[in-house]
Amino acid sequence: MSKQYDYIILGSGLSGLLTAYRMMNDTWFDDKSILIIDKEIKNQNDRTWCFWEVPNGEFDSILTKTWEKAFIGNHDFQQSFVMQPYLYKMIRSSDFYKLVFDTISSKSNFTIITDEILSWKTIEDSVEVQGKNQSYSGRFLLNSFFNVDPLLNQKKYPYLKQHFIGWFIKTKTEIFDDSEVKFMDFRIEQEGNTRFMYVLPTSKTEALFEYTLFSEELLEKSVYEKAIQNYLQNLGINDYEIVEKENGNIPMTCFPFRKQNSERILFIGTAGGWTKASTGFTFFNSKKQSEKLIEFLKTNQNLTQFHQKNRYWFYDLILLEVLHQNNELGAQLFGTLFQKNSIQTIFKFLNEEGTFFSDLKVMLTLPKWLFIKATFRSLWKLV
Repeated sequence: MSKQYDYIILGSGLSGLLTAYRMMNDTWFDDKSILIIDKEIKNQNDRTWCFWEVPNGEFDSILTKTWEKAFIGNHDFQQSFVMQPYLYKMIRSSDFYKLVFDTISSKSNFTIITDEILSWKTIEDSVEVQGKNQSYSGRFLLNSFFNVDPLLNQKKYPYLKQHFIGWFIKTKTEIFDDSEVKFMDFRIEQEGNTRFMYVLPTSKTEALFEYTLFSEELLEKSVYEKAIQNYLQNLGINDYEIVEKENGNIPMTCFPFRKQNSERILFIGTAGGWTKASTGFTFFNSKKQSEKLIEFLKTNQNLTQFHQKNRYWFYDLILLEVLHQNNELGAQLFGTLFQKNSIQTIFKFLNEEGTFFSDLKVMLTLPKWLFIKATFRSLWKLV
């Protein structure tokens, strides 16, 4: 071990690369040495990220697709919404990786090393990272490696998983309305959980179908795939090719990951609680958190000062309490939220951009007895 870096970023996933990308585009970091370590540097498509945002966004140049309309429905309520002024945007991870690594190639203060990380620890005024091949030293460590053990070893905060398998399919004839995305189609068997189909048509002959659950336990792979097959059959879609598959398991929790942080080590991404707890959405929340992080790093403060709770953390906690205790009611609850609020109000709420009164209106849409009980259960977690 010889050189000491100013910043070491562990992991070349979304949060690590978003943080690196912002460093590259901020002149304050031009004289800082930055090391990115992962056991495999990503260049293949392994994720699909979607988020709602107004036009002319930061990453519009690499969008795969946008939609102007959205559908949500259960057995009692179905509606298509015009999302204006929002668009629903889709980015394939391979395009994001290419954008970041093409930019890194022009920056001499960035180094990328492939190594398997074994451990890390603070020694006086530096952080030492032990890899399988060698060790590394940095003034600060930004760590995106997610360890689920602290979450599993506690009972205070509810923990659900957003888990799914998706099929990218292609049909021979033009079938899909590619101007509309199906956010949540709950018109499938719920079987005691919150289950829905998420459909992203990227052209009139191509679409991604994801069978998604918010629940505590995962299913056998065959269950997800059979559900997608049945859904396609019910739509009359029988002649298709499966072009690609994807899967995911995203933690939904308000667990205070920030307590793992220290003066020189900061957990980022899912490992740092950047995933939106009540929805599992990652890209937009990580985009905002990485912006805040860059401005924070420029203040040279103790890294434990970065994360602060806001009212949305408490709203998420209440929603998770409701879903955790009444998981079978998810289809009804989400249907009611969209039925009684404009989609623009819900988007602002979920993007943490609403007013106190508009947020309260959304929360009061929940059945009163569920809302009150969940609020009281959540209050003691504020301590």
